[in-house]
Amino acid sequence: MSGKNIVSKDNDLIGASYRLGVAEQRLIFLAIIEVREQNKFINVGKPLRIYAKSYEQQFSVAKHTAYEAMKRAVNGLYEAGFTYIKADETSGKPITYKSRWVEKIAYADELGCVELTFSSDIIPLITRLERCYTEYDLKQVSALQSEYAIRLYELMIQWRTVGKTNKMALDDLRAKLGVEPDQYTAMSDFKKRVLDLGIKQINDHTDITASYEQHKEGRRIVGFTFKFKAKAKPKKALESSRDSDTADMFTIDGLSDKQLGRIARNPQFIADYNHMVSSTSPAGQSEQAWEFEMINRLKKDASQFKKRPVREYLDY
Repeated sequence: MSGKNIVSKDNDLIGASYRLGVAEQRLIFLAIIEVREQNKFINVGKPLRIYAKSYEQQFSVAKHTAYEAMKRAVNGLYEAGFTYIKADETSGKPITYKSRWVEKIAYADELGCVELTFSSDIIPLITRLERCYTEYDLKQVSALQSEYAIRLYELMIQWRTVGKTNKMALDDLRAKLGVEPDQYTAMSDFKKRVLDLGIKQINDHTDITASYEQHKEGRRIVGFTFKFKAKAKPKKALESSRDSDTADMFTIDGLSDKQLGRIARNPQFIADYNHMVSSTSPAGQSEQAWEFEMINRLKKDASQFKKRPVREYLDY
C-alpha cells in the first residue's frame, strides 16, 4: 500500500475500546497522517498542527464547517480515553491498560488550526509499527458519517487477509464501537442504529462489501461475526493503470477465481512471493488465508507480481 494518506494503527489500538465522534476520529486520522508525512518518529511532547484546509480537502466540507468541526472536537479529544489489552512481555499474559489520546490540545481561531500533543502511550501505537498493525487509505472512511461505521470498518479491515472477523461477544463489540451501556439496550435498536447503519455506509462508500452473522445462546443474541469482501475495481481503471508494454504480462482478464487459486497455490508462485506477507499474519500461517490474500491482490493490482507472467503459473 502506498500513498501519503494512509492511516496506520497498531492492532492493539484498532481493537481498543473507546468512544469518539466522527470529528474526533477524523482529527486523529489527520494527526496520524501528519506524523507519517514527517517521515520520522515523533517525540513525547511534540505538538502537531492540523489545519482546517486539510480537514476540508480530506472530508469534502466547506472551510468554515471544517474548522468548526475541528474546534468542537477539541473538548471531546481532551476528555477522551481508551482501554486496550496488551500481552505482558515476560509472561505473555494480557494486561488491560487505560490511557488518553492527547496530553494537551488547543485551537487557534486566527490560524484556523488545531494543535495537539499525543499522549506517550499513543505514540508507539501509531509510529513504531513493525508487526501486527493495520493500515488503510483515508479515502475509504472519509465519506462515513457514523462513528460506528468508522469503527466497524477498522475492526473488519484488520482481518483483510481472511475476509471474516473472529466472533465478538456483544458487550465487547459495544465497548469497541463506543456504545454507552445505557444506549440502544434493545437489540432491535442496537442493530438498526449501530450495525445496520454502519454496514450500509460501509457498503455504499468504502472498498468492501460487508454483512454480519449473529450468534445466540438460546433465544439471546450474545455475539456477532462480520464477513466482507473487496469490491471489484472498475475494468477501465485497471486497464488505464497498465503500461502498454507489460499489460499482457500482468493481465488476469478472463481468469476465474478457481484459476487464480491454482496460481496462488503454485509452489513456484509461493517461492516467488512469500516475502509479501509477514510470517505472523494470517496469510503467513494458513494456506487458506494465503490463497484468499493472493487472489485479492491479483485482482486489485496484478502488476505487483513481476517475476514472470502471471499466467505461466498455470503451466507449472
